[in-house]
Amino acid sequence: MNLRQVFVSLLMFGVAGLLLFMYLQAWIEGQHTASGEKLQQQITNQDFTLPPPGTQRKVVQSGHVPPGRSRQEMAISGSRHWQGKADPFGAVAVSLVSRLSDQQKISEPPLSQFRELYLPLTLRPLNKTLVKGDEWKDVGSTQEKRRSFLYEFCQKYNSRKKLRTHLVHMVSRIYVEDRHKVLYCEVPKAGCSNWKRVLMVLNGLATSTRNISHDDVHYGKHLRKLDSYDLKGIYTRLNTYTKTIFVRDPLERLVSAFRDKFEHPNSYYHPVFGKAIIKKYRHNADEEALKTGSGVKFKEFIQYLLDSHRPVGMDIHWEQVSKLCYPCLINYDFIGKFETLEEDANYFLQLVGAPAELKFPKFKDRHSSDERTSAEVVRQYLKELSKEERQLTYDFYYLDYLMFNYTSPIV
Repeated sequence: MNLRQVFVSLLMFGVAGLLLFMYLQAWIEGQHTASGEKLQQQITNQDFTLPPPGTQRKVVQSGHVPPGRSRQEMAISGSRHWQGKADPFGAVAVSLVSRLSDQQKISEPPLSQFRELYLPLTLRPLNKTLVKGDEWKDVGSTQEKRRSFLYEFCQKYNSRKKLRTHLVHMVSRIYVEDRHKVLYCEVPKAGCSNWKRVLMVLNGLATSTRNISHDDVHYGKHLRKLDSYDLKGIYTRLNTYTKTIFVRDPLERLVSAFRDKFEHPNSYYHPVFGKAIIKKYRHNADEEALKTGSGVKFKEFIQYLLDSHRPVGMDIHWEQVSKLCYPCLINYDFIGKFETLEEDANYFLQLVGAPAELKFPKFKDRHSSDERTSAEVVRQYLKELSKEERQLTYDFYYLDYLMFNYTSPIV
């Protein structure tokens, strides 16, 4: 074989090798693409619902966490934050974006508690064996109507859909009283301060509600929240304790929150919320207002509330109850209303076997000389808004109005 033939043979061998390499590369890339699409489909279709206690389930967690981000932040980052009037219960994945609030938790619960939950709604009968006398008959009848209304409302919304949300966030506003097996979901501006006083007395932390100061109630950290327990503890209490929620007409609650936080000196809400609100919504704001954040007008506050690009986050004092307590995900046994607070609360205390001498407090927690926020007071504040702003504000709380059967305001 001469030199020319050797050269041609080597050239042909090299070309064949190159073609084979190109073919193999294309085949490998095709396999990777197919596998990736299959994996994505599996992730999309995976059911993250929590099985009942006693059953086994494998949990796969990624070990990779980008620098500067916690595991919880990674788990949270894909969730959605619903706002407005559309159906919120399709596949509830509530955003845990950090909220600027004086109630914000100092430490986050461990990742082992971070799961998704599916709690089927059932209307569990109330145990009334501890209720004394016939005087509570009408209150008991009203309670059953409220429970049935909410149950039927949630059944209608959820007829074809499973409800999923992050368990830790869902129970983060629920206080626990283990002695009498009570779970209370805190709704600010609906009697929550006095309810915490009652829970402290029930738990043996105080002898009288009168002896508990405002600071002890809100900053003393005497009461445990449900998200501080492990997964089994959360699930067991949700299924065996008496769960209660106390609500209020949404616009009355909103105006009450505005009056409390912006019409009185406040070292948190003025610099944090007030300054941001005045800066964005007040034209030609003076230097003093921009510096202190004091003097926010109701119309400016509403502009902030309705703004999809708020300059500062939401707060529990004006957040919707549907996002604070998840009434269509957690099956509350007792639904109290601020409008009938005293009789509802005292009836509930009998239901759970509270000491006979313990009655729900009548005193106002702060600003006791101020007129209570009533329907008439709300009407005066709504006059500061345009008709469109009034309608949008009602729309913002539309779901709360529906869930708890409140009469829609004339806007």
